[in-house]
Amino acid sequence: MAPEQAAGNLGFIVSGQNAKPASIEVDDAVRVSGLLQAPPRARACVVLAHGAGAGMAHPFMATVAAELAQREIATLRYQFPYMERGSKRPDPPKLAHATVRAATAETSRLLPGLPLIAGGKSFGGRMTSQAQAAAPLPGVRGLAFLGFPLHPAGRPATERGKHLFAVQIPMLFLQGTRDALAMLDLLEPLCRALGERATLRLFEQADHFFHVPARTGRTDAQVRSEMLDALAAWIASVVAGAGRG
Repeated sequence: MAPEQAAGNLGFIVSGQNAKPASIEVDDAVRVSGLLQAPPRARACVVLAHGAGAGMAHPFMATVAAELAQREIATLRYQFPYMERGSKRPDPPKLAHATVRAATAETSRLLPGLPLIAGGKSFGGRMTSQAQAAAPLPGVRGLAFLGFPLHPAGRPATERGKHLFAVQIPMLFLQGTRDALAMLDLLEPLCRALGERATLRLFEQADHFFHVPARTGRTDAQVRSEMLDALAAWIASVVAGAGRG
């Protein structure tokens, strides 16, 4: 089972009541759906891509959007074409990258002037970073990864991280120390090699889905709140830094 499908954790706020449907045109033949969640005093917006095994309405995605809204950060969640079709096979990178670009452009249209951060969960974050590495996403000031999938589970490698050296904007890696898709002895040296562009925030005993065992004495909701506090603080620093520049 893919980590994105492991939705049996407690503590999700599954609330889409404030999310407005959006339609995103990828090209003449492909259109995907999105969900815009924008609090009244939003100070930034995250263009938020889903993981490989579940779409934008997954409880994790919905809860992240709801809790970011509480922190005055808007989100545009969106589907990749394969998920829109109900397929389990992810799109080829070229189509995934085009979808990231289309979603980013639509966010700029819907929320003109609002600072943008792009990224997402696992596969979605990786496709976003690949798109940014190929050609900068207009208006995007930083990339945020909610569990970067550096390698498949049980197959440690760093090939998936090589394109990150072509990314010239700030990057935030939010990772659990038990993440089977990003062994720390590989991820930490990668982030150091990326230099000041990369910020790594680790969450003790959390897995790829930010789930922690009961023996830790903490709940998934507590870990997620810490993770989103870190994301909100990083976004504020990126936006302030861009303003000074």
